[in-house]
Amino acid sequence: MLTLLAFAMVASFMTLIMTGRVSALVALIVTPVAFGLLAGFGTELGPMMLEGVRSLAPTGVMLAFAILYFGLMTDAGLFDPLVRLIVRLVHGDPVRIVVGSAVLALLVSMDGDGSTTYLICCTAMIPLYRRMGLNPLILACLLMLACGVTNITPWGGPTARAASALGLEPAAIFVPMIPAMLAGAAFVLVVAWMLGRGERRRLQHLSADGRIHAPGDAELAEDLVRANDLTERPRLIWLNAALTLGLLAALVAGLLPLPVLFMIASALALLLNYPSLDAQKARIAAHAPNILPVIVLIFAAGIFTGVLNGTGMTQAMAASVVGAVPPGLGPYMAPITALISMPFTFFISNDAFFFGILPILSQAAGAYGIAPEEMARAALTSQAVHLLSPLVPSTYLLVGLVRVELAQHQRFTLPWAAALSLVLLAAAITTGVTPFSR
Repeated sequence: MLTLLAFAMVASFMTLIMTGRVSALVALIVTPVAFGLLAGFGTELGPMMLEGVRSLAPTGVMLAFAILYFGLMTDAGLFDPLVRLIVRLVHGDPVRIVVGSAVLALLVSMDGDGSTTYLICCTAMIPLYRRMGLNPLILACLLMLACGVTNITPWGGPTARAASALGLEPAAIFVPMIPAMLAGAAFVLVVAWMLGRGERRRLQHLSADGRIHAPGDAELAEDLVRANDLTERPRLIWLNAALTLGLLAALVAGLLPLPVLFMIASALALLLNYPSLDAQKARIAAHAPNILPVIVLIFAAGIFTGVLNGTGMTQAMAASVVGAVPPGLGPYMAPITALISMPFTFFISNDAFFFGILPILSQAAGAYGIAPEEMARAALTSQAVHLLSPLVPSTYLLVGLVRVELAQHQRFTLPWAAALSLVLLAAAITTGVTPFSR
């Protein structure tokens, strides 16, 4: 019964947000409460929901101050030179703009942190997309696809989880996956080229004479960087750049927890660029509308995950799926694990999958001679789909930055994310780091 309720809850939640009947905030709160009551937990739901909120609280704090920090850097004009450079390179061509977005995302996302990637890339590219009339869903799609490839790095999170769950060294999982990651990056660039060509045709069709009338490079650059804006601090650009590089270095090195690093960096950015009390209040108030929607969705997601884990629904779903694999399919456990991980890492957290389900699948696969590291690599190919999950906090940051609805983003990106996961799996099988069968 618990298994049926778990799958019904997930299906109901996805139906509500994909059909646009209610907002993601309402669905994240009402759906788990309703099914938790149906499961007979009653007053026990309160502690479960609070535990879920507590587990996501550090992420909420980190994103709040990350949005504030990069917003302050944008106000101060740190990214203006980057915008001017991009404008000179793309010359108003939609294909170059879209492919350039993918290249930028692949480079920036190498730090393994999706939130930082979204903030930096959206800061640089969203003004250009809006000025040219390009579909912002394309930018959201490409940023997430890029992170789906680079998230496999040991410092990205999933690889470390898989290594810990199976008792392996992260390098033993990651290094053989590099050729597959290169294939995935190439696929992202191909998708960008295809989407860019589609946007070029769309804009040409909308034009009366069949041409794209883009403003000149100089005009476009000055329009995008908001010349003479009172918040800009051009004389402090090198100090702001040093502060940002120091922050990124500290993030990669793990000197302090992420929430603490962004809190300190935000305070320093305010002191450096806007020393007066009135100016600091004005900047915080200016970025509050961008921060609030993301934070409330993250805490709402905490209620969903708290009920899912606290009621035992996660474990029930895992047991039902593992038990449904026939013994005759044992030699194919690696590709089966890759396919299973797509929906499972979408509907439950990475922690629940890698620590709760992957060890069981790996143990079963060991009877057929499939090594644990091979199973781990198969499971990692699904990260592009996982990043679309409504339970991933950075997803709400991305849709907030590009100003689209979560359901719109999921409908547009899911086919490409699933295709990328299959490309990664095919490349892993082709290069021999994950077996098709044993």
